[in-house]
Amino acid sequence: MISPRIGSRVRAQRCARGFVAFSLTAGLLAAPHFIAVSPAAAAVTAVTAVEDTDAGTVELSLSAGLHGVIQPGVALTTSITINNSSDEELPAGRVAIELNRTPLADRTAVTSWLDAGETGGEFDLLSSELSTAVPASETAMISAVTPVTTLGVLADGVYPLRVTLEDGTTGDASDTDAPRSITANSVLIVSAGAATQVTIMVPITATPADGALLTADELSTLTAPDGALTAQLDGISGTAAVLAVDPLIPAAIRVLGSAAPLTASDWLSRLETLSNDRFALQYGDADATVQAQADLPELLSPLPFTSYLNEANFLQTEGTATPSPSPSPSPTPTAPALPTDDELTVIDAEESGILWPLGDVNTADLAKFATYFDSDVTTILPSSSIAASTGTLIEIDGDNVLVMDATASATLSDAAAEEDAALREHEIAEALAQLTFTGGHTPLLVGLDRDENRTADALRETILSLSTISEPIGLDALRTAAPVSATLAVESSADRVAVLSKLLADEAHLAAFSSILDDPLVLRSPERLQILRLIGVGASDSYAEDAGAHQTKTRTTLNAVGVQQPSPIQLFTSAAPLPVWVRNDLPWPVNVTLTSTPSDARLDVQPTKDFVAQPANNERVKVPVEARVGSGELEVSFSLSSPTGVPIGVDQTAKVTVRAEWENIGLGILGGVIALLLVLGVVRTVVRRRKAAGQPASVTSEESGDSTEEVTGE
Repeated sequence: MISPRIGSRVRAQRCARGFVAFSLTAGLLAAPHFIAVSPAAAAVTAVTAVEDTDAGTVELSLSAGLHGVIQPGVALTTSITINNSSDEELPAGRVAIELNRTPLADRTAVTSWLDAGETGGEFDLLSSELSTAVPASETAMISAVTPVTTLGVLADGVYPLRVTLEDGTTGDASDTDAPRSITANSVLIVSAGAATQVTIMVPITATPADGALLTADELSTLTAPDGALTAQLDGISGTAAVLAVDPLIPAAIRVLGSAAPLTASDWLSRLETLSNDRFALQYGDADATVQAQADLPELLSPLPFTSYLNEANFLQTEGTATPSPSPSPSPTPTAPALPTDDELTVIDAEESGILWPLGDVNTADLAKFATYFDSDVTTILPSSSIAASTGTLIEIDGDNVLVMDATASATLSDAAAEEDAALREHEIAEALAQLTFTGGHTPLLVGLDRDENRTADALRETILSLSTISEPIGLDALRTAAPVSATLAVESSADRVAVLSKLLADEAHLAAFSSILDDPLVLRSPERLQILRLIGVGASDSYAEDAGAHQTKTRTTLNAVGVQQPSPIQLFTSAAPLPVWVRNDLPWPVNVTLTSTPSDARLDVQPTKDFVAQPANNERVKVPVEARVGSGELEVSFSLSSPTGVPIGVDQTAKVTVRAEWENIGLGILGGVIALLLVLGVVRTVVRRRKAAGQPASVTSEESGDSTEEVTGE
C-alpha cells in the first residue's frame, strides 16, 4: 500500500508550487487513449501556471506528446490552453515553448523541477506563437508543431519543458509591480519503446454509513449507473489492472438474497466475469500489520452473518405435478437453503495468500503473517518500507514480499482521484517520468491508494497511461519470479496496537452484554465488522479519532439497559409492591433479571424477578415487599443481570422509610371509630323505638276528641 503520509506530503508539495504570486499545478483537457494517433500527434500532458488576481485567476496549461511521451525522431506536437476565469479580459500576448536539452538525472531532479522550477542547463526556444485576447470567463487554445529538425536528436530520458505567456495578466498595465508573464513547467519523456513491464493494482472498497455492512439502499446508490462502485468497474474494464476486492462488498449483496437490488446483483455478476487478476483484501480492508503486532493468534474475521439473513429471501419454489382445475399449478415453497459464510464472502477466481497491509511492518510481523495462512503468503509493501532493494519480489528472512514503487504509486493515485483532466494529465506525466528511473530492474509494481470516489474516466485514463512506457504483466508472474534478498527500513507503531487492544476489550464486554438478547449476533456481528473497518488500511489517517468515537458509542450501548434512579419510598403498610423502572434503549427486547437487596432485615423483599423489557421503552416492574416488626429508614439496592449472570447497567439504590406499626395504629383507630359509630347507632335506634312506642296513645285520644266535637256540632 502507499502510505497515506507519502500521498499527503506529495499533495502538499504540489499545493506549494510556484514563484512569487504564481501557483504551479497541472492541466489540459486531453485526448483519450482510444483514438489511434501516433505519439507525436496526441496532445495530453499538461502543467498549469495560475496567476491570482483580485478578479479571478488565469490558468496556463501545456500538453506535449502522449502523456508527455514521444518517440525519438518524430515531431513534437504541443498544445497550450489559456483559461481566463477572471471577470476581466486577458489581453493578447505571446506564448513561448522552451526545452532544456539537459535530461533530468533522477527522481529527485524531476521533483525539484516540477515543484520548484529548479534545474540545470539552458533552455532552447522551440516555438513562439501569438495569443489572442481571452474574454472574461473564457478559454483559448494554441497549438504548435516542432519539426524534427528543430527538436533535434534526443536520447531516451526526461527533459524539462516549459511554456511562458508574456503580458498574460488581467491587472492594470500601468502597474509596474504587476506580473507580466505566466510560466508553466512540465516534462518531455523520450522513450524508444515499451520495454518495462508494470503491474498496477486497484483496490475496490466501499464503507457503509454505520461501518458494518452495506444496506440495500446503499448498494442501490453505489451500483446505480452513476454510482461509485459502478465507476470502479467502468474504469477497470478493458484494462490489465489487478483487482484487490473487499469481500464484504459481495457479502453485502449476497446476504440480501432475492431482496438484493437488481443493479447490485448485476454489478456482482459483472465483477465475476471480468478477466482481470484479483485477490481478496482482508475483511473490511483490515490491516494485518496491527493485528500481528497485537499478537493476535489469527486474523480477525466476521462473526456469522446469520443475523443479516432473512429466510424469506432464500425460499425456493417447486411446481406441483398434481392435476388441478386451475390453469397452472401453484408453486410450493420449500425449506430455505441459507448460504454459508464462505459462500457469502468468496471472491471468484481470486489468488490466495496475498496481504496488502500498511507498510510499518517488522521482520516478526512477516513471520506472523506466515502463520495466518495455510499456504505461502506474499506481502505487498511500499518501497519506502525497504532499506535497499533491486527487485520487485524480495525475500526477507525467508518471507516473500512484493515491493511497490511508493513515489509513482502516490502520484498515480493523485491522478486517478483528480476529476479535472488538465490536473490529472500533469500527475500522469510526473508519474511516468518517475517510472523511467527504475534502476534497471523490471518488472515494476504500482498500487493505487484506497479511494471510494474515483471517477471512471480518471481511473481508466490513469491505468491506460502506463501503456505509453510499459507492457502489463500479471500478478502471478510477479509472485513466481526469482526473489532477491533485502531488509526492512521501518519501525512499527505501538499506538495503533494499544487502540486495537482497547477495541477488542470493549468487544469482549459487549459480547457478555449481548447475552440479554434472544440473538446476540444482532449486536455482536456489526460490532466485529465495525472494528475491522476501523483498523482498515484506507482508514489509517483517522484511526485514533474514529476508534475513540467508536469506543464512546460502545459505552453508550453498554449503558442502554439499566435501572432508573428510584425516588424515595414511604412504606406505611406491612405488604406492598415497590415500583421499579427499567430502561431499555436498544431496538430489541431484552431478557433481564432484577435483583433486589434490602439493607435491613426489617423489610422482606422478593430477591429476583425475571422479565422482558420491550425495545425503546421504560418498563415498570413491581417488586413485592413485606415489612417485619419495627420501623425506620433503610435502603434497597436494585441490580440487573442477564440470564447468564452478567451484570447489566449501573446498580441503583432506593431509600425506603418503613412505618409498618402505623398500619396497626390506623386499624385500631379505625376499629374504635367503627365501634363508636355502632354504639351510637344502637342508642339512636333504641331512642327512636321508645319514642315510637309512646306516640300512638296520645295521637288516638286527640283524634277521638276531635271526632266527638264534630258529632256534637251537628
